[in-house]
Amino acid sequence: MMQLDQKQTIDLLNSIIECELLGVVRYTRYSLIVTGPYRITIVDFLKEQASESLLHAQKVGEILTGLEGRPSLRISSVDEICNHSVKDILAESLAHEEKALGLYKNLLETVSNSSIDLEEFARNMIDEEQMHNLELKKMLSDFTE
Repeated sequence: MMQLDQKQTIDLLNSIIECELLGVVRYTRYSLIVTGPYRITIVDFLKEQASESLLHAQKVGEILTGLEGRPSLRISSVDEICNHSVKDILAESLAHEEKALGLYKNLLETVSNSSIDLEEFARNMIDEEQMHNLELKKMLSDFTE
């Protein structure tokens, strides 16, 4: 087994925390501005996503501090969307989930062959993020016909 690159792993974990905390802000805001006939269902979905993003940030933070890192106080930058339609909100959500998926894939690549527990964590998070991507794609499918 190779030696874990602790600095690179900590830096990547901080990037993930920043992305997940952005998810909390993004999904909470979206839940407040969504309108239309499916508002209640979509608001519930978005609130659930915000809660899950916070849980992910907390899990990542526990690992990061276990590696003697310090959690970032920043969140990833976010661009304001001009149109607040459900389609736009879901499309922005999908883009966010794809970014998170990429970060977890980078984590897996970084820790492969150096930490079985971190590899397993990254694989589980990749699975969760892929499921979010699939769900959002299904939700968007009615808008692309």
